[in-house]
Amino acid sequence: MGKKKKGRSTQELMGIQNFTRYGLATNRGELLFFLVSPTNISVLSHTNIEIKIRHLMMVLSAIPDIEITCTDSCECFDDNQAYLRGRLQEEGNPLVRQLLEQDREMLDRAQAEMATARQFLFVSRCKGMKADQVFQAVNRIEKVISEQGFEVRRMRKSDIKRFLAIYFDASMNGDQMPDTDGGQFFEVQSYEPED
Repeated sequence: MGKKKKGRSTQELMGIQNFTRYGLATNRGELLFFLVSPTNISVLSHTNIEIKIRHLMMVLSAIPDIEITCTDSCECFDDNQAYLRGRLQEEGNPLVRQLLEQDREMLDRAQAEMATARQFLFVSRCKGMKADQVFQAVNRIEKVISEQGFEVRRMRKSDIKRFLAIYFDASMNGDQMPDTDGGQFFEVQSYEPED
């Protein structure tokens, strides 16, 4: 009988090693995350929109290897909505149908309130840098983005965990997830050798 292949964790597949002081260590370098507050361009004049675009171009020319992602800042309810629609079609009991409809309406309201909740992340990858070089890079990147008129802040560990949890549809409370999956179920005891 052949050996069973060991499954790989999401962490391994993504190349994530651990959290660092400034970001996330991966097998392709340390990732530094910056949260940039969105600008409501629907209220800006055409000229001001052009200025914002020029400022973004300045950021990209100053930090050409930066990666940008736009994500929802909260969970998406699409799967829950689809489930409730299916249950409504199947359900014959009018009282249960009424409860399912109330649940669907509650999700509609919650999703409508969060529909415009987007977050923009600027991500920089540091390869082969020492801790003091990473510190300098963090400060330089944050300064460049800020100087171009964007509201920016470096993401802390809890912010990164929340982002990853939302990105992978794991939980709204990603910042509360343990650093090591299942680690909360083990008690670490110090080993004392016998004499």
